[in-house]
Amino acid sequence: MPEHPDRVSLRTLFLFFIPLGVSAVLINLSHVIINGTLARAADPELVIAGYATAMSLLTVSERPAVLFRETCSALVRDRVSYRAILKVAFIVFGASLVFGAMIGYTPVGTLVFAGAYGAEPEVADAAVGVYHVLMFLSIFSGIRCLYQGVIIYKMRTRWLTIGMVFRLGGMFLMAQYILHIGVSSSTQGAVIFVFGMMIEAFVSWLEGRNLARRLPPESPECEVRSPRQILRFYNPLLFSSFIVVWVPPILNALLGNTDRGTLSISSFAVAGSLTNLCLGFFTYFHQIALQFYRTDPGQVKRFVMLIGFTPAVLLSAFAFTPAGEWMLTHLLGVDGRLLAESMIALRGFIPFVLIFPWLDTLNGIILSKGQTKLMFGSQTGNAVVTTALIIVLTVSLPGWTGILGALAQSGGMIAELGLLYWLFRRAMKTESLDTLAALPGEDTTR
Repeated sequence: MPEHPDRVSLRTLFLFFIPLGVSAVLINLSHVIINGTLARAADPELVIAGYATAMSLLTVSERPAVLFRETCSALVRDRVSYRAILKVAFIVFGASLVFGAMIGYTPVGTLVFAGAYGAEPEVADAAVGVYHVLMFLSIFSGIRCLYQGVIIYKMRTRWLTIGMVFRLGGMFLMAQYILHIGVSSSTQGAVIFVFGMMIEAFVSWLEGRNLARRLPPESPECEVRSPRQILRFYNPLLFSSFIVVWVPPILNALLGNTDRGTLSISSFAVAGSLTNLCLGFFTYFHQIALQFYRTDPGQVKRFVMLIGFTPAVLLSAFAFTPAGEWMLTHLLGVDGRLLAESMIALRGFIPFVLIFPWLDTLNGIILSKGQTKLMFGSQTGNAVVTTALIIVLTVSLPGWTGILGALAQSGGMIAELGLLYWLFRRAMKTESLDTLAALPGEDTTR
């Protein structure tokens, strides 16, 4: 029998997925370039601390811009929907610029960094200086993600890797220039970062705009016609991201109150870094589901089954063999008690990486159906369970270290998957009942 016209081959899925995974891995190199440059300063601790403190706020303020990647790839199907999302983007970019200016040029910045973050005066001043430049990053990041959404929808994912290669090249050259003139402030790290983001945004804009021009004027299959419809999809993602982003500070605060607080926080951070390295290539399962689940759900499931266990296998190998000690020692410079506790903490992250591919895939299916309110509910559940677990664990096992944070995050991930699956099944049943009720049939009341 001939192949079904809607059938998607595994080769197509791999060609779509691999460039996304490579671009995710390359992102980690950009931070290596910045930190390696700032480490050459006369007072590297102050310079790096100022940059890191400003970046911790950026993880919150950049989220509205980053979400345009998923929003655009899920909703933009013609020029009408493309113009609608542009209107929303202009509002979000403008708000990001105002927020950045408020942090960088008003007393609010000092209040945030010295008060909420508890930074020392010198570090807080350095962080405010970083935001003089960093305030522009959310705009370029938003432009990048907006057009990457179009690129992903049109299955030209190699352009994400191309953009990252150009970004890294530009950052490396800027870093070399700064090393030549001398590293003197935290702001120079922001200059490197923003310069690289401008390059990646420009590459994404060139290709994405070209693809957007080829979209049909108006597609009958696309229901998005106004910014309000975009916001119904976008807002739950935004609200849920703001809830989840505050979990790491809570984890660190409670880990700091264990018997060996500093060691707990440090081992948790080190184990988390290696965990992110194992997951880095595998963070785009949601895009596979978003783009292909409606066309060929069976092939999407086979793809996830084929490679979904890889992160857990990698992390288990690092956690239970000398390979993990070698990685932590030679790549991150960890030794002594910190090395031993980091190895133990790695084992607590195994459930986290085991669950992640399936949760990310289910998120992609839900994105494809536009039911982002379900994700808001499940991610709120994750935050609540993680917070409750870390409270219970630190009270009952204060002698343990970073593994407490790893177990709390793993528990939150399991809860999120379970809750999201239940919400999704309930929504599908409701949708099926509504569909049956709308069908014409015999009058059963006679």
